[in-house]
Amino acid sequence: MDRFIGLFDDGKDRRLLEATVEAARGHSPDVAALPKAEVRRHTQAMIDASAAAFARGGEVREEDLSAAELLGADRARQGVPVAALLDGFQAGRTQIVRLLIERGRAAGLSGDDLLEGVTRIDAIATALEHRMVHAHRIAELEMARTTRDSAVQRLRQLLHGEETAFDRTGHYHCVVSDISDPATARRLEQFLLSDGLCGLVDGRLAALVTRTPVPPAGTPLLIISPAAPVAELPGLYTLCRRALQAAGGLTGVRNLTELALLTATAAEPALGGLLSAELLGGLDPAEAFHRELAETVLAHLDHGGRVDPAARALHVHPNTVKYRIRRFQELTGHSLTGPPGSAVAQTAHWWWALRSWLR
Repeated sequence: MDRFIGLFDDGKDRRLLEATVEAARGHSPDVAALPKAEVRRHTQAMIDASAAAFARGGEVREEDLSAAELLGADRARQGVPVAALLDGFQAGRTQIVRLLIERGRAAGLSGDDLLEGVTRIDAIATALEHRMVHAHRIAELEMARTTRDSAVQRLRQLLHGEETAFDRTGHYHCVVSDISDPATARRLEQFLLSDGLCGLVDGRLAALVTRTPVPPAGTPLLIISPAAPVAELPGLYTLCRRALQAAGGLTGVRNLTELALLTATAAEPALGGLLSAELLGGLDPAEAFHRELAETVLAHLDHGGRVDPAARALHVHPNTVKYRIRRFQELTGHSLTGPPGSAVAQTAHWWWALRSWLR
């Protein structure tokens, strides 16, 4: 058994963790709707708990069960049904067993050792599952007793386009964030709850408000849509989620409209790749100087084609910007300016191609 215990050590490639995460997300759409980092966080905790219990000969302690309890409670608060939670859990368990058997065979373990190891894993997983389901049901009961969670349920129904009791005469901004941790979400709700609805929808903090929120400095990214009637909110919610995926790295409150181009281009990565191949074929992504040229031209475009602001953003001399732009055009064989009447499209194409190429 000592040799089998060592198979839980996944090494640098983290294959066990990532394979389990993908299995859980692939077999449960509700789990897949959560941020991947959130699924990975709980999966790692469950693997750690399982490995600790396995090393003790299958003895499951309270500290191991606490990981399952937290998973069940968090998923209930995030609106993931218990059936969907179990689908993801069972798929993850199957993946763990499959990988450990594969590694055990590669390590030369006997059939008896493999059988004993799998039996022990199954017993541990069953104990974790029971605690997880119990915690999920307790959390659901607690939520059902509060007015707040009734409001969260209305918010979910509104953003999913379902019928619910709500004032349909007003106009509301839809707010979506990538915040999935319930504790962090609750701290931010005070800035969003004054005049609307707020809660976790599809695993992320979302809200309907009548005024633009003013959260504290350093707040994670919040996408806010223009005010619209209730009937238009499901469509805006979908757009806000797409903008959220496209705007990685940004923070604070961002208007959905200011991210329109970023959102639209992110939806067509293959087309961006075609543009970069056509316009930037003379550059080598592995060449540091070529990447420096591309970053300079992108900064130049982002600053309205003005050299001095681009130079300040890059912390270089304006003449350096001019030289790099000239060298960029020589290497690509293309001018940054197109024929009359194509300036807007030409600039957008260059911007899209450069962002795709730099990624």
